[in-house]
Amino acid sequence: MTPREHDAHGRLPGDPISAKQFHDAPGTEGWHVLYEGAQALFPTRSHAEASEFVVRVVAAATELGSEPDIDLRPESVTVRTASGPGRRLFAVDIEVARQVSAIARHMDLSPDPSALRPIQIAVAEGPGVETAPFWLAVLGYVRRGGLVVDPLRRSPRLWFDEIGTIGRGRTHVDVSVPNHQADATVAAMLAAGGRLADDSHAPDWWTLASPDNHGIDIAAWGDVHEEA
Repeated sequence: MTPREHDAHGRLPGDPISAKQFHDAPGTEGWHVLYEGAQALFPTRSHAEASEFVVRVVAAATELGSEPDIDLRPESVTVRTASGPGRRLFAVDIEVARQVSAIARHMDLSPDPSALRPIQIAVAEGPGVETAPFWLAVLGYVRRGGLVVDPLRRSPRLWFDEIGTIGRGRTHVDVSVPNHQADATVAAMLAAGGRLADDSHAPDWWTLASPDNHGIDIAAWGDVHEEA
């Protein structure tokens, strides 16, 4: 069965792969497994160059039977691939990354992981309280497992954090960063006036607070390069 072929139920062949399996595959350098899939950002020199890059990427992905998310800006193109249900990774996503990177090299484009900062919002809920219907109504999102997500994958996804006491500032933002940039990101936030609230889960994630006590989690757990 070739990468573009699906089974009788429309599913991709094979089993999902882990972030480590993705990173271990040759040709995935410059890509990072963050929220919603493996992704890479390529700075571009003009809107025309970015558009040409996108056309080539779409053609290559179509040959693989894949439809990655592509964000086009004059300054950059971001490609995000996750071919399985629930935005899981499959072997075809490795090949997508390889071909996109090959196209980039041919066009003299290099990935810039420092610009990758997908975010999600952890909505605080009291015991027994369900606020998901409210957020579905106000944002036009849809349910996916325990998450509430933008069906077009443009805006931050939401998850729901049941806590014992609701107070100001308990809803917080999660920022997914490439694994090797987590320490520097935390250091920059501290230098900018942030406060380290909890590092007991490091190096998977750190909880910081802004000067006015709004919570931020820096999450490096998704971009795993080694088995625990």
